[in-house]
Amino acid sequence: MYLSRFLSIHALWVTVSSVMQPYPLVWGHYDVCKTQIYTEEGKVWDYMACQPESTDMTKYLKVKLDPPDITCGDPPETFCAMGNPYMCNNECDASTPELAHPPELMFDFEGRHPSTFWQSATWKEYPKPLQVNITLSWSKTIELTDNIVITFESGRPDQMILEKSLDYGRTWQPYQYYATDCLDAFHMDPKSVKDLSQHTVLEIICTEEYSTGYMTNSKIIHFEIKDRFAFFAGPWLRNMASLYGQLDTTKKLRDFFTVTDLRIRLLRPAVGEIFVDELHLARYFYAISDIKVHGRCKCNLHATVCVYDNSKLTCECEHNTTGPDCGKCKKNYQGRPWSPGSYLPIPKGTANTCIPSISSIGTNVCDNELLHCQNGGTCHNNVRCLCPAAYTGVLCEKPRCQDAGCGSRAGLAARPPRGPAPPLLLLLLAALLRAAGPRLL
Repeated sequence: MYLSRFLSIHALWVTVSSVMQPYPLVWGHYDVCKTQIYTEEGKVWDYMACQPESTDMTKYLKVKLDPPDITCGDPPETFCAMGNPYMCNNECDASTPELAHPPELMFDFEGRHPSTFWQSATWKEYPKPLQVNITLSWSKTIELTDNIVITFESGRPDQMILEKSLDYGRTWQPYQYYATDCLDAFHMDPKSVKDLSQHTVLEIICTEEYSTGYMTNSKIIHFEIKDRFAFFAGPWLRNMASLYGQLDTTKKLRDFFTVTDLRIRLLRPAVGEIFVDELHLARYFYAISDIKVHGRCKCNLHATVCVYDNSKLTCECEHNTTGPDCGKCKKNYQGRPWSPGSYLPIPKGTANTCIPSISSIGTNVCDNELLHCQNGGTCHNNVRCLCPAAYTGVLCEKPRCQDAGCGSRAGLAARPPRGPAPPLLLLLLAALLRAAGPRLL
C-alpha cells in the first residue's frame, strides 16, 4: 500500500517537473546571502552572491506630470467617446470622483468595470502641440526584470519616446522611440527588437509596431526586456547562466537594464488620419489605464531583502556592506576595496565580502609572517592567538604567573626563554606601524 502510494506521488512529481521544465524559475536564483556549513574548524558561514526577488515596482514609485495642469477636469470639459470619435458628450470633472481621471489611476487595480484611467486635457489649443511628460521615480536604483507595459484607454500615440535616467532624473537617455512613421517623426529607420542580436542588443531603435491610429482595437505598448534577455538565455530563458555571465562581465549591458527613473514622453496623440480634424478637437487626448514595471532593488548582489519605509526603498545589506545599494563597506570592514558580488561561478556566485580593517582590529592580529603567536600559540582567523594554558596576552607573550610573581618554583617552570622576547616585540611594533600606514608618516 505504502509502496504504491509512493510510486504514485513519484509519478505525479515527474509529470509536473516535465510540464514545468520549459518555464524555469528565472528569478529564483541567488536568493540566499549566506548559509552555515561544517568544516574542520567547526561551523562557519559560507557567503554567496544574492539579490532581492523581482516584484511589481509600481507600488513604490512617485509620479510627476509636466505640465502639472495637463490632467483633464479643471476646469470641467467634454471629450469624445473613444469608441465613437464623433460622440462628444463625455465629461471629465476633477471635482466629481466618478468623472475624475487623476494620475494615480494609472497604477490602481485593473479589472474593474468601468475601467479607470488617467486622462489628459483635450487638444483644444491646436495647432500648439499637445505634449505630456510622465515621470516615474523610485529614488532608488532598480534593475528591470520584465517588459514595461503601457495600456492606453485612448488610441496609442502617433509619437512617443520612452526614456530612462540612472542619476535620479538629472540626465536622460532614450530607451526606445515609437511612431506611426519613424522616418518622418525621428529621422530613424523603423525596426523591431527581432531585428537586433547579441551584438546590437543595446541599440536604441524606433518602432512602428505599437503606434497605430485612433480606431485600432489594440491599446498596449511594450518595451521588451525579456526579448533582449533571450539573445543570451535562449527563447525560453532556459540558459540563465549565459545571461548572468554576460551581466557579470559587461557593465554596459548591466546598466542598460538599470534605472532610477523612467519618463514617458507623449509627443502627438493618436490622429488616425493625415490631417487633424479641427472641428472635433475634443477627440484628441491621451488616456492611460495601466503601467506595469517589474524589477528588483539593485543591491549589488549583497542583499536579498529591500524594505520600503518612510516612502523610501533601501537594501538590507549583508556581507558587511552598507548604503542604499550596498555600495560600500561598513566602517571597520575596509580591509580591501569594496566590490559588487559576482554571479559567477554559477549557481552560487561570489559574495566579495568586505573584510575587517587592520586598523580596526589593532593589535588583535596575527599571521604567519610578522605577527607570530608566541610560546606555542596558534593564530585563529588572523584575529587572535589561541594561547597555551601557561600563557596569555595578545601574542601569548605573557606568562600567566607574572601577576603573582614568577620567582616561585611554579613561576620558574613556566618562565619563557629570555632571548627571543625583544626581537618579537620589535616585530610587533613594525607590523603595527605598517598597518597604520601613511597616517603616521
